[in-house]
Amino acid sequence: MSATRITLPVEGMTCAACALRIEKVLSRQPGVSASVSFASESAQISYDPQQRNVDQLVAAIEQAGFSVPPQILQLEIEGMTCAACATRIEKVLNRQPGVSATVNFASETARLQLAPGAPDSAQLLAAVSQAGYGARIAEEQGGDSREQRAAARYRHELRWFWLSAALTLPFLLEMVPMLLGSHHGYLPRYWQLLLATPVQWLVGWRFYRGAWHALRGGGANMDVLVALGTGMAWAWSAWVTVAGWSQQHVYFEASAVVITLVLLGKLLEARAKGRTAGAIRSLLALTPKTARVEQGGVVLEKPLSALQLGDVVLVQHGERVAVDGTVIDGAAVLDESLLTGESLPVERRAGDSVYAGTHNQGGMLKVSATAVGNRTQLAAIVRRVAEAQGSKAPIQQLADRISGVFVPVVVAIATLTFAATGLLTGDWQQALIHAVAVLVIACPCALGLATPTAVMVGMGNGARRGVLFRNAAALEHAAAIQLLVVDKTGTLTEGKPQVSDLLPLAEVDENGLLALAAAAEAGSEHPLGRAVVAAASARGLSLPAVSAFQAHVGQGVSVTLAGSTLRVGVPDWALGSVPAAAQPWYAQGKTVLAVSRDGVALGLIALADQLRVSSAQAVSALQAQGIRVVMLTGDKLASAEHIAAQAGIAEVHAALRPEDKAALVKEWQQQGQVVAMVGDGVNDAPALAAANVSFAMGAGSDVAIDTADVTLMAGDLLHLVDAIRLSRATLRKIRQNLFFAFIYNVLGIPLAALGLLNPVIAGAAMAMSSVSVVSNSLLLRRWR
Repeated sequence: MSATRITLPVEGMTCAACALRIEKVLSRQPGVSASVSFASESAQISYDPQQRNVDQLVAAIEQAGFSVPPQILQLEIEGMTCAACATRIEKVLNRQPGVSATVNFASETARLQLAPGAPDSAQLLAAVSQAGYGARIAEEQGGDSREQRAAARYRHELRWFWLSAALTLPFLLEMVPMLLGSHHGYLPRYWQLLLATPVQWLVGWRFYRGAWHALRGGGANMDVLVALGTGMAWAWSAWVTVAGWSQQHVYFEASAVVITLVLLGKLLEARAKGRTAGAIRSLLALTPKTARVEQGGVVLEKPLSALQLGDVVLVQHGERVAVDGTVIDGAAVLDESLLTGESLPVERRAGDSVYAGTHNQGGMLKVSATAVGNRTQLAAIVRRVAEAQGSKAPIQQLADRISGVFVPVVVAIATLTFAATGLLTGDWQQALIHAVAVLVIACPCALGLATPTAVMVGMGNGARRGVLFRNAAALEHAAAIQLLVVDKTGTLTEGKPQVSDLLPLAEVDENGLLALAAAAEAGSEHPLGRAVVAAASARGLSLPAVSAFQAHVGQGVSVTLAGSTLRVGVPDWALGSVPAAAQPWYAQGKTVLAVSRDGVALGLIALADQLRVSSAQAVSALQAQGIRVVMLTGDKLASAEHIAAQAGIAEVHAALRPEDKAALVKEWQQQGQVVAMVGDGVNDAPALAAANVSFAMGAGSDVAIDTADVTLMAGDLLHLVDAIRLSRATLRKIRQNLFFAFIYNVLGIPLAALGLLNPVIAGAAMAMSSVSVVSNSLLLRRWR
């Protein structure tokens, strides 16, 4: 048997030696040869399937200390006409071994998660093609070519619509006597046949082709309904015309006008759907096409694709930063609003981090690139937003279940209508028209657009404001929050100690006390020491010269100042005892440092993690929305209660380990509450994972951000309030859309079956149902 070749992604490699180790491990397996690339983080493996399978290869890599993540493949789908098409493609893809697929009708994309050993992309594209649809691998960031193809497709559809409209226009004159109760029109029947035939078989051929592919694949979609309905009307009318049965009515106008209206509806729908992708376009527009790079004293302009790590990129006034990097020279004011949601510009100097897409509003920077191209934070945000917009909300499951059986049920209703009307009235012509009206009004397009269009607009709105939802389920769950668990440090507070109080005890005033303490701490790397130095710097104090710096672990620091020994540290070490003046600060949960010279107390300094300016306002807004807010923290009770009182939180649980936080979250869930968690640290990850929906502060740890369902880029709790309000607004839109989608069919199908709905009116109503749903979703763009 010939060898099988596969490519597996590998995570955890830190150097070329790792790649060599994996190669050796794999090559020891019977019938296996491998080539591992550190640069592409992948393994090219050739193996004999009689001796080894993919699971064994993956196990060998994992036993070597590395991991094989599932591969994500994004496809662009062509030819979907309704939710039933999306359901059909989803079923076809999910039948493939090792494939988990989600198909989004609104964005016309499929997101596939491929386990090791799953079929390659060519096989998956072939499976979609055999189901009757077109597919291509989506570009990494949905670039210009995709939009250009969409624009070209729209122009192509527009030309077909105008041809159909021109051929259908004379039928509007023909319909005037019908409105007056007469079926004797102005156009001779052979003229009607001549006009309607190209509309039916040239313009409308797409419906027959789509219906054939759907039926051949064992499904049914909108094309089946349109082809059956208009085809029946045309066939009857053509038979009557050719046979010369002048006493019988013809319905060429119904078949032609319905096809034209369906095309008009699809055009309006496509135009509106294009606007729902505005978030991706606005994010992509942030990245410049080229960057100016300094090499050997010469400045060269390079395309973005040519940039490399370590390149020195120049960013002048008015330009956008092209890379993620560290400022090595210069100073500038950057607008980071579209990445963080913060409206105020920020100053960046040497040593600060900057990000691709941010706008230089004044100054000049030299930036050393630490991430380029698809590795930048902006590219990651674009990918995350695109993936989230393509995901499904739980509420969509109802629409999916209905769309899966909808078309066969409608065909059955139309058949029953035709038989019942014909048998009861003896008028088989009228029975045919009733059946055609049922088929046309029942198009399930609106049902398939109801949820994904609202999700796309809602998530795009959030992305523009620095709120990134991981998926549609997070968006839906955020709307149902009953209890919000908040961490203290770095969430409610700034996450770093600051000098809050100064108490001179002898010889010096506040500034003198702070200057002496900062001089001693200048050589310290401890966060408390850095906070003291920062406070002195903020006051513009000059520091006296010191020598003989020495750090005492767990105690403080000592230096020599003008022949005296200066100590800064915990009071019982620096002074030999804890002064009574420090007790009120301890009661507030503050940290106290004492300053002494040759054993004589000079003063006390209190430090505390300060409450964020917006935290109390955010807690008040959350409580006003009926959400119970609880603090969980690993900090001491006194400190936690002090911060909670400032923030307006009544319920506090302190001195908790990470597993304690997660246990409390699960306990509240068992009581039937929808629990959300917001945090920023590694210790918050277990509780974030346990919560129904979790939020991570954008400045927090990578573990917290990777675990959370929603990332708040600005690290501000007010953005969490925005996220909940946005999710509730989006869910309202979804419910409204589902109502509109269902009401058209619930009211329209019985009216059509009873003969109270003309096929032409049914076609117009069907087209408007899709347009109304998409337009209603677009109203979310006005949300603030």
